[in-house]
Amino acid sequence: MTNILGSGQVRKMKVELGPPASYQLPLGDTLVEMNPLIGKEIKLTYSGEIHCINCDRKTNKSFSQGYCYPCFKSLAECDMCIMRPETCHYSEGTCRDEKWADGHCMQDHYVYIANSSGLKVGITRGDQLPTRWIDQGANQAVPMFRVKNRFHSGLLETTIKQYVSDRTDWRKMLKGGAESVDLKARANDIVNQAKSDLAELSIRQPDLEWQALDEPVVEIDYPVEQYPTKVSSFNFDKTPEVNGVLRGIKGQYLILDGGVINMRKFTGYTVALALV
Repeated sequence: MTNILGSGQVRKMKVELGPPASYQLPLGDTLVEMNPLIGKEIKLTYSGEIHCINCDRKTNKSFSQGYCYPCFKSLAECDMCIMRPETCHYSEGTCRDEKWADGHCMQDHYVYIANSSGLKVGITRGDQLPTRWIDQGANQAVPMFRVKNRFHSGLLETTIKQYVSDRTDWRKMLKGGAESVDLKARANDIVNQAKSDLAELSIRQPDLEWQALDEPVVEIDYPVEQYPTKVSSFNFDKTPEVNGVLRGIKGQYLILDGGVINMRKFTGYTVALALV
């Protein structure tokens, strides 16, 4: 016998800082509390339908985590500059949607160092802390700089990533992540290494101003009772029914005893969640 907990279009899991971090999975109009399900057998069933998270059009394929192709090609939030903010073209008057950009890109952003599968540099909008860090599965994070817009944060990130990665090894992160370090000291070391490049950047971009921050390191614990020793992933497109004992949640991944699944990847998919 199964107990249906919710069904509908998947959205990115909502998160709150713990300890441990708490998760809710949106399925249509239902918000399923996920932490209490850890240690229990669950089943996720994909109906075969995908709907665009912007226009609700039925689509055979999801683009950019939840959009149909027309929306992917037209919306500002799907433009290349979202992935590469240093290529922002707002000032050139060619932004796809300046009103959207005013609320998302032309706002304070932070440049941070996080420790997930190892050290990485990243950026995020001010109102996305610490959500961004939890979504990435970071165990530690600290903001280094605050700037006035996304473009400037991208310029700083591009400069600093010459000295530290801007990527997360998701497989390593799901095995437990990196060991704790003195993150503030490491962040200061990275900034010192990049000092001459940052000085050159300020000359090339005279309108770029950043505020150096002295914030405490945020430590993040996750609701995981057992990490996998070998990481294999489920894909609804290949396996429409996924079941197993939920061993934990980290980043946007559900960790089951038989594999992991990135729920954010399947945003817009129509899925039912049940207790088995």
